[in-house]
Amino acid sequence: MASTTANNILEPTPELSQALHEKIVDDQSSASLVTRLRGKNKELQTQSVNTYQQFWKDSENNNADSRTTMYKTLTNTYYNLATDFYEYGWGESFHFARKSVGETLRESIRRHEHHLFSAAHITEDMKVLDVGCGVGGPARECIRYTGAHVTGLNNNDYQIQRARIYADKYKQQKYSEFVKGDFMHMPFDDASFDAVYAIEATCHAPVLKGVYSEMFRVLKPGGYFAIYEWCLTDKFDENNDLHRKLALDIEHGDGIAKLFSTRVALQAAKDAGFEIQVATDLAHETEVGNEIPWYADLDVGLVNFNGLQGFARSQVGRVFTSNAVKLLEKVGIAPAGTVQVQEVLSTAADGLVAGAKKEIFTPMYLIVGRKPLN
Repeated sequence: MASTTANNILEPTPELSQALHEKIVDDQSSASLVTRLRGKNKELQTQSVNTYQQFWKDSENNNADSRTTMYKTLTNTYYNLATDFYEYGWGESFHFARKSVGETLRESIRRHEHHLFSAAHITEDMKVLDVGCGVGGPARECIRYTGAHVTGLNNNDYQIQRARIYADKYKQQKYSEFVKGDFMHMPFDDASFDAVYAIEATCHAPVLKGVYSEMFRVLKPGGYFAIYEWCLTDKFDENNDLHRKLALDIEHGDGIAKLFSTRVALQAAKDAGFEIQVATDLAHETEVGNEIPWYADLDVGLVNFNGLQGFARSQVGRVFTSNAVKLLEKVGIAPAGTVQVQEVLSTAADGLVAGAKKEIFTPMYLIVGRKPLN
């Protein structure tokens, strides 16, 4: 069931995922989070937390080389631990968006997705690939917005299971497929898709050219590639201690082996073979309709009564969630190590907000490319 290496790394195999997530709950209420935490295999949850923290704490694996070499273990373990919290605090689409005054978070997320679908020239009846699809939120929106058929690729068994549950819930089984696979070695034939996109997912790749080259390979000639990439900006200074700390906090809090710069990302797309149509950082474009920065919902202040998820993201909500998780862990409802997971996610939120305000990080470096006809 569970495979443990000599250095006590618990490999996140399909069998482990099935055993770890003993109950799958089909809603997003606060009770759902409690039920899911209670339903986890406590021993495997604790071992998974210990595995993840080895990449960041006092361990021979606490270095960039180990994190890059073992990117699949790192990222899969992270999402085995974090997915339930993501759905509780953010919803079905695990990404950010700029907002317009009066616009809800969900409305802004949809608009952000629509912008990318349009950039990728996605239309009805196309075969489209969503690379790193999470629990399928953007894929489902792509189907609604364009009428395309969307295949979601994800290497995390739990998220694939969640995506299929949602496809059934929203009656999209005929229009979607969710496939387990490593985006560095995609399980698809050459020229299989009319368009490919990725939303804040390929940042988990150990080498950007590797994943972009796979996207190029499976795309039909003349087809479009569009991504929102997590990147360090030109203002990031490798010699600045605070900058390095914030980058590491983002990596630790979000299961990322190594963040790359916008320049590296753009060059990787060119080297993969794409004819670049657009390359721009949307995070700092604040024209009418995007007046509220992308990190605003992580930096909502003391309290927010705009729904359960809004409250969960506020300072009071985060304290409440933290204390609730501590209580659940203390009384044995939540597995040991759950508090550490919540603390990792808080590290992520703080690092993202601080990185954004320093303008050294963006989660929405937009690259649009076209695969040549010849």
